[in-house]
Amino acid sequence: DDPARNALMDIVEQKYDKTSIIIAAQIPVKNWHETIGEGTIADAILDRMVHSSHRIELTGESMRKNKMKKAQINS
Repeated sequence: DDPARNALMDIVEQKYDKTSIIIAAQIPVKNWHETIGEGTIADAILDRMVHSSHRIELTGESMRKNKMKKAQINS
């Protein structure tokens, strides 16, 4: 919604070129624009975040799922 978008924009703008921002999300980067909504603000936020970013995408099963499988096997 608008207040959340504006709050995110304020945070990103305050930190841009001054300090680091770490974002962990389960939403793929390709879906961020539609998730943020409001095209102009989404463009501004993503431009600042992606400009000098380092992206790490994790693959494979989650550790939680692996632990559950092991627990079921050992039961």
